Amino acid sequence: MLVVGLLALAAARALTGHRPQAGLVTAAAAACAVLYAAGPLLSRVRRSRRAAALWLAAVGACWLVLLALSADGVWVAFPLYFLQLHLLSRRAGLAAVAATALAATAGFAAHRGSFGAAMVIGPALGAAVAVAVVWGYEALYRESEQRRRLIEELTATRADLAAAQHAAGVLAERERLAREIHDTLAQGLSSIQLLLRAAERALPRSPDNAARYVDQARQAAVDNLAEARRFVAALAPPALEGTTLAGALERLCATTSTRHRITARFHLTGEPVPLSTAQEVALLRVAQSALANTVRHAGAATADVTLSYLGDHVAVDIADDGRGFDPDALPSPDPEGGGFGLAAMRARVDALDGVLTVASGPGRGTTLAARLPLVPSPENAPRNNREARP
Repeated sequence: MLVVGLLALAAARALTGHRPQAGLVTAAAAACAVLYAAGPLLSRVRRSRRAAALWLAAVGACWLVLLALSADGVWVAFPLYFLQLHLLSRRAGLAAVAATALAATAGFAAHRGSFGAAMVIGPALGAAVAVAVVWGYEALYRESEQRRRLIEELTATRADLAAAQHAAGVLAERERLAREIHDTLAQGLSSIQLLLRAAERALPRSPDNAARYVDQARQAAVDNLAEARRFVAALAPPALEGTTLAGALERLCATTSTRHRITARFHLTGEPVPLSTAQEVALLRVAQSALANTVRHAGAATADVTLSYLGDHVAVDIADDGRGFDPDALPSPDPEGGGFGLAAMRARVDALDGVLTVASGPGRGTTLAARLPLVPSPENAPRNNREARP
């Protein structure tokens, strides 16, 4: 609009001033306007810097004709500065602006018939303003583009971080459910299987014993159903409701002794102190899994579960007089044959900065000890909370 307005002003002043070359001035202004307007409509000008430079040269040549015919053409130099700086490279743009300012000064001086400092200051000041504005805009544009890229990178990084956190959360939840299923449902189903086998062996010679085994299997199924509902809801195990860890472990020993051919005894040493829910759950699950392994694999007659408060640590030890095994020769975990018990126990204890040790040997029984610090390290407090409330 500035270009069109200045060209129209030059034509109007030539016509209203009744100048001798008014027709030529009007024709030159109209030609310059048409040529200028045609540039954005030409696809090659929009796509090719070379074509844009040729079009700009044509506009400049038409402007020089107008400047030669009328002193009012000098004002069109100002929008030409912006056009040259926009379409040409920085060096070529500066050269074109300098040439345009020089031509404007010379043309205006020629029409006035004299030369003065004001004739130089006007075009030079206009050129300086145009250069400052265009370069400032380019700097702002570069900064805006850099900021836009940074925002895009930040957005992508946040999306990647959210995806990674989601994947980690899913993995942690899967691990939690795997441990809970192994330590509750899998062990409970194994206990039910053993009880039903005992009932099968008792029939038909001892129906009373068979009925007792079936009743115990039914109670085990009820207990495991309650366990399943609780860990799905991410609550504490039913065994810890309304009682302490020592009470839950004592009840576990009594239940194991009742349901299976083994004498499980509970011992408490030290002065009990409050534990976090995560620690109580971990120690109870370790004891459940260890006793279940003793019943299934050890062939033991007795098992001793000891809960020890050792000042800055709490520990649960499970010792049996069974056949034992070589801890260094354990088979790899297998979906068909099991073998996930020790790995699940170790994961529970590691999550709370604890230590799990296994001492055993063929014919020497087995002792498993889980030891937890009473005050978890600060960096692992979130992990502990997630263990307690997934």
